[in-house]
Amino acid sequence: MSLTWKDVLSQEKKKYFINMMNYIKHERLKKKIYPSSKEIFSSFILTKFKNIKVVILGQDPYFSKFQAHGLAFSVPKNSSIPPSLRNIFKELNNNFHKNHIFHHGCLESWSKQGVFLLNTILTVEEKKPKSHSKIGWDIFTNQVISMVNLHHKSLIFLLWGKCAQKKSILINSKYHYVLKSSHPSPLSANRGFFGCNHFFKTNEILIKNRKKPINWFF
Repeated sequence: MSLTWKDVLSQEKKKYFINMMNYIKHERLKKKIYPSSKEIFSSFILTKFKNIKVVILGQDPYFSKFQAHGLAFSVPKNSSIPPSLRNIFKELNNNFHKNHIFHHGCLESWSKQGVFLLNTILTVEEKKPKSHSKIGWDIFTNQVISMVNLHHKSLIFLLWGKCAQKKSILINSKYHYVLKSSHPSPLSANRGFFGCNHFFKTNEILIKNRKKPINWFF
């Protein structure tokens, strides 16, 4: 039987999780919280547990209006492309020697191909980065990463930046591929993200393991 997210996360309905969700619900009454309640778990809906091939870890969601929609680094099709995502697209083009023009920053097509776009913190208050970093999301997403690590083999984890790389202790590198670089933010992209070749390497590994490579371009 193929495991589902419900199977692996059913035990996470603990007191901390219930309290956290109640806190977020209460905060929404007086503040703007992103993403919307129906989009918090978009990454889990779009990438089925059994279909995961690649994991890209983000930090917390975009904290401006019309940007966060539940997928790490992604924005809705009608939103402007943020700087970090522009750098991701630049690296993608360099990896495959293309000059592809990305007309939007919605990465849903990646999710549907098995790229799990997980932020380690799933909500944020408007204009206040990391405002929800201590309400319990780290407990939840650590468990998510641990379950993904445990129930899969030969996944590719792309860890960009120090925050993502701290999660490497949850990943068994004997059974998975872990690729690391600096964060694609304009502040750090020149310190190792540009030239990391992660997208090309990911497809090489997938082909080596007889899996369908990701079509990164849309």
